[in-house]
Amino acid sequence: MLNELGFPQGAPLALMPLLMNLVIGAVMSLVLRWHFKQFGSTLSNREEFAQVFPFVLLTTVLIISIVKSSLALSLGLVGALSIVRFRTPIKEPEELAYLFIAIAMGLGLGANQTVNTVVSGLVILLIMALFKRQRKDLGDKNLYLSIDWKAGVDDKPDKFITQVNTIMAKHVISSDLRRFDIRDGLLESTYFVDIASADNLSVLISELRADFPDIGLTFLDQNQLPGV
Repeated sequence: MLNELGFPQGAPLALMPLLMNLVIGAVMSLVLRWHFKQFGSTLSNREEFAQVFPFVLLTTVLIISIVKSSLALSLGLVGALSIVRFRTPIKEPEELAYLFIAIAMGLGLGANQTVNTVVSGLVILLIMALFKRQRKDLGDKNLYLSIDWKAGVDDKPDKFITQVNTIMAKHVISSDLRRFDIRDGLLESTYFVDIASADNLSVLISELRADFPDIGLTFLDQNQLPGV
């Protein structure tokens, strides 16, 4: 039918170029995965999330390689992808950026722009690594503060959060509430804080424990989170 309408059918998919692009894509996905685990700053499990990159990149290579050889397949792909829904939300913009890089690499390799894709991908990752490294060299500390607190019968969670925010405002440069959960009276919250020095951190801990003796505090230096 497409021939009757004047649409070109495209050449059959060559196996060897596809295999070569898949191998190169596998190497690039490993580089991307290492980069995310080494320089990523998200609070989620980076090791687990990084396992997605090879699947995304290599699948994109396969899809683009097949679609570009046939207009009929490209039209069918539009209908097939219209029913796909991703149920897991991407909570961090950085995670979305890495997924976008993986897809972009897959698009380039699938379109046989191998050299341009490899060079551009490595340059982008190098630039991001330099930005991340420069941020690590700054004097301020970026920390994740995890708070656990058992609320009493008369305690109100909103009052607790307000008081914690007031205390932190006196000792940190900036703070951002990333997570807040309440289960059976147990309050769990996570802040991303920018603190000037270790002295400010010690004073912050002392004041929080003075106002809430049963509070549990955990600090994670996002620059020192394990990469593996």
